[in-house]
Amino acid sequence: MSAPQDLQRALSELLGDARLVACPLPGTDLTLWLIDGDNMDRAFSPEETRRILHEPPYWSFCWASGLAMARYLAEQPQWVEGKRVLDFGAGSGVAGIAAVNAGALEVVACDLDPLAIAACQANAALNGVELGYSTNFFAEADRFDLILVADVLYDRANLPLLDQFLSRGREALVADSRVRDFQHPLYRRIDMLQAMTLPDLAEPEEFRHVSLYHARRG
Repeated sequence: MSAPQDLQRALSELLGDARLVACPLPGTDLTLWLIDGDNMDRAFSPEETRRILHEPPYWSFCWASGLAMARYLAEQPQWVEGKRVLDFGAGSGVAGIAAVNAGALEVVACDLDPLAIAACQANAALNGVELGYSTNFFAEADRFDLILVADVLYDRANLPLLDQFLSRGREALVADSRVRDFQHPLYRRIDMLQAMTLPDLAEPEEFRHVSLYHARRG
């Protein structure tokens, strides 16, 4: 099975020898197009590092919080069954695809990065599901039952978004392993999950402990 040409071309421009491969996700029935970690076990050149930092290919990884969210929805489908769902900062689309498989009525994958949207489309096709797509969360109507948010708070500048998720959905479910001092009056931690980023980036052990937070509009 060949990787989508547009995604492979974009990845090759960042890392000449990088390849996308279809990777089954452990603990799920999902498969995603991800960067071939076995082929990247080498030091990056200064120019590659510069390109990666300038335009990181987030969509070519399955981050721990996304994997944890996908597993959680498979085990707890009542969160999404029959509901309209938006996957914010969708990246690879893993959370949104899991929501479709768990019985969501509609799922919109939302991401600013056109390459992430292309990755969501490719991964949806790979898993035989249909998603809607959006590049502007704030252009969406307030019509969603649930906003899914996985691995978005890695940048603390994104924390104010926690106040905005409930402007477009009645509830929000946030998976995060990066914020140690997570405090928000609307959100409470409801579970702790275990997962790792794929391919393995040898991240600190603490990043494999994923907290799940829930908020409901009053």
